[in-house]
Amino acid sequence: MLNAALNRDALDARLDAFAGALGQALADKAALLAADLAAYVRDAKLSGQVLQARTGALRDAIVSVVSVDGGVVSGSVGVAGDIKYAAIQEYGGKTAAHEILPAKGDVLAFLSAAGMVFARRVEHPGSVIPERSYLRSSLDDKSAAIIAAFAQTPDEVWSRA
Repeated sequence: MLNAALNRDALDARLDAFAGALGQALADKAALLAADLAAYVRDAKLSGQVLQARTGALRDAIVSVVSVDGGVVSGSVGVAGDIKYAAIQEYGGKTAAHEILPAKGDVLAFLSAAGMVFARRVEHPGSVIPERSYLRSSLDDKSAAIIAAFAQTPDEVWSRA
């Protein structure tokens, strides 16, 4: 014969505490995982794996943000600021034909196969930029670890409660 005794008040208290502790643990874990993902984008994808850093502006603009709205915890990694080429590098695309004029002085000066060239203006035919995903590919690389980390959070919180 099996006899079980249940202290309902103690169980209710533990369950009530669990909900709040789980929400906080998920928010904390989201912040850590988003920061880790942002570091991966900066240190791997934008440091030679997908794109070579010229000025480092895109790499320096990668940020992680976590928000809690009611019972929903969401995290994101993206580009902060006005990095005009960020989206076309991520998704690819085509630039329109355009005229290039000197920003300083009266003429443009550049090297070509024929040597030094001077011009008052240059007609650029436009460019086709291939997709060089640094954000979406990073999420693909890390998604299994992120899902696993979130999945183990309830067990971690319950064992501490």
